[in-house]
Amino acid sequence: MSNLSVVTTFILMGIPHAPALDTTLFGIFLVIYVLTVIGNLLILLVISMDSHLHIPMYYFLANLSFLDMCLSTVTVPKMLMTFITPGGRDISFYSCVSQLYFFHFLGSTECFLYTVMSFDRYLAITYPLRYTSMISGRKCAILATNTWLSGSFHSAVQTILTFRLPYCGPNQIQHYFCDVPPILKLACADTSTNEMVILVNIGLVASGCFFLIVLSYVSIVCSILKIRTTEGRLKAFQTCAAHCIMVLCFYVPSGFIYLRPGSKDTVDVVVSIFNSVLTSLLNPLVYTLRNKEVKRALLKLRSVSVFKQSK
Repeated sequence: MSNLSVVTTFILMGIPHAPALDTTLFGIFLVIYVLTVIGNLLILLVISMDSHLHIPMYYFLANLSFLDMCLSTVTVPKMLMTFITPGGRDISFYSCVSQLYFFHFLGSTECFLYTVMSFDRYLAITYPLRYTSMISGRKCAILATNTWLSGSFHSAVQTILTFRLPYCGPNQIQHYFCDVPPILKLACADTSTNEMVILVNIGLVASGCFFLIVLSYVSIVCSILKIRTTEGRLKAFQTCAAHCIMVLCFYVPSGFIYLRPGSKDTVDVVVSIFNSVLTSLLNPLVYTLRNKEVKRALLKLRSVSVFKQSK
């Protein structure tokens, strides 16, 4: 890889430099990042401490919270540096490789995890009496492990295909982190084959997972319609609502960035900020606000904390 590449440092140019706005933007994104970390850590803490939440649905939710926290950490701290330090926009070649790998590793793992979570909801609603025997703790661990391994393999393919090309000229990345489309534009070789293979790779993963999610929810809706009571139907719909919201927040911007024919740097940056920064913040908010069990566990944790402080 190093033999093919002359460029040793890239410059992240995705967010325009404006001294009057830098401090404000730094403050906004710092608050978002801190809230993201606290929110997801809180979900992890609640799920680990409340025995009532030691079931498959919350096991996968804990994985999702950990992924969101890590995904935000891969991009946001470096973006914050671009606002406050003169050389904050610089990123070494190998740091760029690492950032791209971990971003796609965590992002694709989340993609696979959403698919597993939809399958889990399908089993819980369609086979409520057999659910606990069909998806045991061991099976949950196997499913979660497979999502992480699949994400790692997918990201390795993306990273190798991107950085096997020579980079010997321009080094200004029109993005706020190292991602595949803006980096390929800097290659000193024909990238058409790489772009096609990468597009197919992303397309197969994204479309395959999305198809399975849609299939699961079509089956879920059919099962819900068979429930006789209105209360039962409403409870089943509420169980899946948070997951549906986050699936859309994840897939719509991801498809816009990676699967459309043309790309505009400015538009991609804006959509990427929503996809990689705001979605990680929305996950704990949506799952907390729309989930009675999580809200109950949070209140219980708060009560225990207040009781200990009063002693």
